[in-house]
Amino acid sequence: MPESTAAVRRVLAVIPARGGSKGVPAKNLAPVGGVPLVARAVRECRAARHVTDVVVSTDDAAIAETARQAGAEVVLRPADLAGDTATSEAAVLHALDAHEALHGARVDVVLLVQCTSPFLTREDVDGVAAAVAEGGADTAVTVAPFHGFLWREAGAGAPGADVPAGHGPVPGAGAASAPDRGAGTGVPSGTGDDPAAARVEPAAGGHGVNHDKSFRPRRQDRPQDFLETGAAYAMDAAGLREHGHRFFGRTDLVRTDPARVLEVDDPHDLARARALAPLLDAGRTGLPTADDIDAVVLDFDGTQTDDRVLIDADGREFVSVHRGDGLGVAALRRGGLKLLILSTEQNPVVAARARKLKIPVLHGVDRKDLALKQWCEEQGIAPERVLYVGNDVNDLPCFALVGWPVAVASAHDAVRGSARAVTTLPGGDGAVREIAGWILGPSLDSLPQ
Repeated sequence: MPESTAAVRRVLAVIPARGGSKGVPAKNLAPVGGVPLVARAVRECRAARHVTDVVVSTDDAAIAETARQAGAEVVLRPADLAGDTATSEAAVLHALDAHEALHGARVDVVLLVQCTSPFLTREDVDGVAAAVAEGGADTAVTVAPFHGFLWREAGAGAPGADVPAGHGPVPGAGAASAPDRGAGTGVPSGTGDDPAAARVEPAAGGHGVNHDKSFRPRRQDRPQDFLETGAAYAMDAAGLREHGHRFFGRTDLVRTDPARVLEVDDPHDLARARALAPLLDAGRTGLPTADDIDAVVLDFDGTQTDDRVLIDADGREFVSVHRGDGLGVAALRRGGLKLLILSTEQNPVVAARARKLKIPVLHGVDRKDLALKQWCEEQGIAPERVLYVGNDVNDLPCFALVGWPVAVASAHDAVRGSARAVTTLPGGDGAVREIAGWILGPSLDSLPQ
C-alpha cells in the first residue's frame, strides 16, 4: 500500500463488517485458512498498489480490534447504519466522511470491499481501483465469466424483469441499493434484444431468463455474460456522494478467476471456504512455501505470546500461548524443517515451552544475530533459507541475516517495515499457525498427527 503524496490519487478501501449476522454468528470474525474473514480482506487491500488507506466500518468491538491488528483504520458505525436494512453505500459514505474529517484530506476514489468474499485477491482490488483512478471509469465491479442458462418460475419477480428475485441491481441501472449483507450481487441479464425477453410465457412452470428455452446455442455461439462477484467495487468519491449508490456513469467490468468466487452467507458456504482455503491460498504472491526455506526460527516474547507478563505475589511470571501455534510448530517439525526458539530472555517459561514443543532453544542470548549465525553453521543451513519470526527492534539484526524475515501483525512499526512478509494475526494469537499454513499449504492438515 503506497504512501499518499500530492501526485497520487487518494484511494480509500472501505470494508463494511457488522457484528450482527443471522446466518453465521460472528461471521466476519470466522477464520478461513486460519485468518478471520475481516483480516483477510484487510490484508489484500493493504497489499494493493493503488490503495492508499484501508478502513473497516463496524459496530462491533471484537471486529474493530481484529481490524486494527491487521493494519486497518476503524470507523465505528452508528446504530442506524448497523441494522439489517442498512445499505453498504450508507456505510461507505459514513466511513468516507469520517476518514476525510480525521485526516483533513479529500479522497478521490472509494472502494467497497466485502470481507465475506474470502478469496478476494489484491489483484482484484487493484483492478477496480485502477479502472476508476487511472482508466477513466466512474465505477467498476469485479465479475466472473458466466455461461449458465438462467431460469425463473412463473410469477417470480416483476413482469419483464431480467434479474432473478432477491438479487441486487444490474450494473449501471441506477436501481436501489442492496442491503449491507456482505454481498449486494446482481446477475447481468445478457438478453439485450433477444426476442425471448419479450415472449409471452405460460402461466405455470419455468421459463428462460437469458435464453429462449426452445433454442440451445453452443457456448461459443452465445454472447459472453458476466456474474457480479460481490467482492469489490470502486467509485469516484464525488460521484458516489452525488448519486448515492455504487453504479453510475461508465461502469468497467474487472474480470476475476471464477474458481475464487464464493460468498459466505451461511454455514455451508463457510465450510466450503475452509475446505478450499488450503488450495486457493497456496502459492499466493509474497508468502514463503516449503520450497523456499529449510528452517524456521522463532522469537518468543511478543511472537509466541502477546508480549504481556503476569506476575504473582511471589514474583513468578506467567505468559499465555496459543494452542494453534503449537499445532503449527508440530506440523512444521513433522514436515522435516529445522526449528529453533531464540530469545534474549533467560526465563524458565521459555525452556518449558520449547520442551513442550519438542524443539531446541537458545535463550538468555544478548546477540541473537551472532547466535543465529553460529546455529546455521552448525546445522549446515544457508541463512538465506531461514525464516525468522520476530516482533521488536532487537530482532532486526536477525532480519538482516536471513532470507525470510517475517513480522507478526502486532510487531513494532520498524520491524513490520523491514519484514518480507507480515502475518495478519498478532503474536500469541495464532501467528505461528498462520505461517505454518503459508509454508505447508494443503499438506498442513494431511500430515500424520
